[in-house]
Amino acid sequence: MPRLVTALIASLALAGPALADIEEIPAEGSVSQVADRLESAITDAGAKVFLRVDHAAGAKSVDMALDDSEVVIFGNPKLGSQPMQDDIRAGLYLPLKMLVFSKEGTTHIAWEEPEEMFDDLDIDEDAAYLTKMENAMKMFAQKAAAAE
Repeated sequence: MPRLVTALIASLALAGPALADIEEIPAEGSVSQVADRLESAITDAGAKVFLRVDHAAGAKSVDMALDDSEVVIFGNPKLGSQPMQDDIRAGLYLPLKMLVFSKEGTTHIAWEEPEEMFDDLDIDEDAAYLTKMENAMKMFAQKAAAAE
């Protein structure tokens, strides 16, 4: 029993830092409404939305159920090419993406912090483009979260 308690405490301690790499804010409206506002915020800033993936629709197509959730995949080559110049493997994480989802009746927006996303690559954690990416993602989320 003491081993089980120790293992549980250790797993909770290790999960905390991993969750800190994902930002999440509540949003007003349905998943679809928030994803629409997110897409508008992204395109209004000059970036391109490449794809929206409706996870709930995908699950339904194989007779499974998920709460509403959509991933918005987007980017701007002017900004996204910079980390790839430093380490081409950044292309594994680009274009950027943000998740809009329903949890316990509330809509949320989540995204991974770019600094953490590229943590295992040969990218300087103080690179100016990381700050630009993070600030843009926060701005997109804030604009999408508020009902018009």
